[in-house]
Amino acid sequence: MRRALALAARGRYRTSPNPMVGAVLLRDGVRVGEGFHRRVGGPHAEVEALAAAGPEAARGATLFVTLEPCAHHGRTPPCTEAIVAAGIARVVVAHRDPDPRVRGAGLARLRAAGIEIEEGRLAAEAVRLNLRYLVPKLLGRPLVTLKWAASLDGKIATATGESQWITSQAARRWALALREEHDAVLVGSGTALADDPLLDRRLGLAGAPGWRVILDRRLRLRPEARIFTGGGPVLLYTETAAGPAWEPLVARGARIIRLATVTPETVLDDLAERGIGSVLVEGGGETLAAFAEAGLCDRVTGALAPLLIGGRNAPGPLGGRGRLRLDEALRVEGLRWRRHGVDLVFEGVREGCLPALCASVGAS
Repeated sequence: MRRALALAARGRYRTSPNPMVGAVLLRDGVRVGEGFHRRVGGPHAEVEALAAAGPEAARGATLFVTLEPCAHHGRTPPCTEAIVAAGIARVVVAHRDPDPRVRGAGLARLRAAGIEIEEGRLAAEAVRLNLRYLVPKLLGRPLVTLKWAASLDGKIATATGESQWITSQAARRWALALREEHDAVLVGSGTALADDPLLDRRLGLAGAPGWRVILDRRLRLRPEARIFTGGGPVLLYTETAAGPAWEPLVARGARIIRLATVTPETVLDDLAERGIGSVLVEGGGETLAAFAEAGLCDRVTGALAPLLIGGRNAPGPLGGRGRLRLDEALRVEGLRWRRHGVDLVFEGVREGCLPALCASVGAS
């Protein structure tokens, strides 16, 4: 199953809105086939593994797969029928698929065909891998990842506002790749004005442009902003009524959405209606804090550079009012660390997120 999870992760850039899935076929203790879901509309992991093994090696084998096999016709035929036809003897799944078209039906079909089923192997790992798929299915909103880059003493800029570049080139490439794992990148208007970012996908990993989202209550973004020269649609959320201020921005390609109040809740509701399943919140401090204080974040990630900036007025990653008591602070669990160049990159999950999702997919 660990091998299947590692295979599944290879599809992180091109499977959205589908899940990342990996599959491994084992016969008499020997790996005879493996595969993963590479892109939307392509063969599923189970089918790839069966094809790699061939009919003789697959018959009587055990299939390890990170998600319940589908039992419905979508872009591809049902994986359950391919598994049954191949004569698989046993299927081990990490957890069930919450998609209403599957939700236990895949396992029921396999059991009805006389195939032995085991559920729950490395379920928490599989859930964590597929947060981008599971959060929209189970919570009805996009996955939200909060991300920042900071010095070791927790500063995202100097007291004069200088921030480029705190982290190394290797860490910056990691951050660009992270954009390509998400459907949308979001910043507040303060960051858009101060940094004039492109917010684009420029590594070519996802194969298509992503959405760029700016929270701009007072519609302060300038028509000459660089974001209008990059690839992908630009969404501006504002509280400003339609009028002359809209015209130059619309002429530059902006899609302006007026909301009664621009909040994390209202923005995520609108993004969900547009089919956006994951959002990377890159800043600034007030915007990151707004999502954190609303409890509307699922993952927290960032890079720490070996710098000590200091300064009483140098900003940290989160602004806002903050928590007045430590026992009220939003906690992050399952922290993981790795090196990118000279920097440390961390990633964790909001406390309680994984247990709740595991329980919802029968993996508690």
